[in-house]
Amino acid sequence: MDERRDSEPTPMKNRTTVERKSECELVVTRTFDGPARIVFEAWTKPELFMRWWAPKSMGMFLRSCEMDVRVGGRYRLVFGHDASNPDEFFGRYIEVTPYSRLVWTNDEGGDGGPVTTVTFEEKGGKTLLVMRELYPSKEALDAAGTGAADAMGETFEQLDELLVTLGASSGRS
Repeated sequence: MDERRDSEPTPMKNRTTVERKSECELVVTRTFDGPARIVFEAWTKPELFMRWWAPKSMGMFLRSCEMDVRVGGRYRLVFGHDASNPDEFFGRYIEVTPYSRLVWTNDEGGDGGPVTTVTFEEKGGKTLLVMRELYPSKEALDAAGTGAADAMGETFEQLDELLVTLGASSGRS
């Protein structure tokens, strides 16, 4: 099986890890086969973000995506299986450092919503991405569960697929 994987023209399977680092912090880590600039753009350009964010196996899709990616800017994501029962996620950007760091609030949870920090560290054309969700209390993290973080494995595989497409298109220009 390893021999076959080496000969296939698909991206290397990168592993997503999800760890509870403390009573209030959940950390998701993955290495992507692409430069930090491209990975960062996939997180900050709505037209790219919509192509990978929602796990396809759940039958959900991102109905709309508004992002004003700057300090103080806001975002709003609307998900759903259908138009009658959408889920909305929204907040504001606290920190935006191009190609290396994004920090935002998750205001739909009220005071119980986490602050999310995503860092992008490039090494040899690959990007180590670390996403930290810091909750205001152990109870808030317990209430959130790890379901969404667990779904990040599939979501990040979809991002890997998008990065292959973006690499292919940028190679043609």
